[in-house]
Amino acid sequence: MNKATIIALIMAFTTTAATQAFAHSPPKGARVWFIGLEDGAVVHNPVKLKFGIEGFGITPAGTRSKKRHTAGHHHLLLDVDTPPNLDEPIPSDAHHIHFDQGETEAVLTLPPGKHTLQLLLGDEDHEPQDPPLLSEKITVTVE
Repeated sequence: MNKATIIALIMAFTTTAATQAFAHSPPKGARVWFIGLEDGAVVHNPVKLKFGIEGFGITPAGTRSKKRHTAGHHHLLLDVDTPPNLDEPIPSDAHHIHFDQGETEAVLTLPPGKHTLQLLLGDEDHEPQDPPLLSEKITVTVE
């Protein structure tokens, strides 16, 4: 192999590795949160939630465009004690609610009592970013 070929291979490998390493990495300062809903709030059904995001975009699940590594979609962790495995797709069940269309708000009917809420952004395949965009967990009481 000549010197030019070796340099080209090193550059291709380095570029590919860097792209893969940062493919799902949000920029520093990116965050998700609940808009207008504070920890300890008392709410009534139907519960209206608004999802905030800063420093990253929103796109529907399955989006495979140029936006796929600069955007994601919200998942609501409802009454989840421990976040799911952040190296795997986010489960889909009554406690891991997916907003696949890129929704930034939701209306839920919750049983009376205390509930924990937390947002986790997922990529086109429902996998969390690295590092994950995970909101603070808040507790609300439904009366």
